[in-house]
Amino acid sequence: MQRLVHSYLKALEAGDAEKAAALFIPDGWVESPFLGRLPVRQFIKKVADSSRGTKLTVHDVLVSAEGHLRAVAYYNYDWRLKDGTRVAFDCADVFNFDPSTGHLQSIVLVYDTQPVRQVVERKYP
Repeated sequence: MQRLVHSYLKALEAGDAEKAAALFIPDGWVESPFLGRLPVRQFIKKVADSSRGTKLTVHDVLVSAEGHLRAVAYYNYDWRLKDGTRVAFDCADVFNFDPSTGHLQSIVLVYDTQPVRQVVERKYP
């Protein structure tokens, strides 16, 4: 699970929607506080189209101690938007895995939107 989470985060950082989608089941999705629930390709494309650069620093990937097919990635998202504005924030995203394939099923993004909202809200397409 940890390897799959790291692979997804590398694809997100690179803005590679196809590489990210290959890690998911066919109807896999990402739920974002700003964008709502989107298919993974659409989510990665929206983020990449709004970005001029992204640097993710992973602090830890924690696997469920309760026996669930779930992991949480704790990382810093350092994001530069197309207009050059930069915003950095910590995330603790929840990754859910499909029991029959082991692929990603969904990701729920968890972070404090207050510091980000003023910078990003009117610039996100």
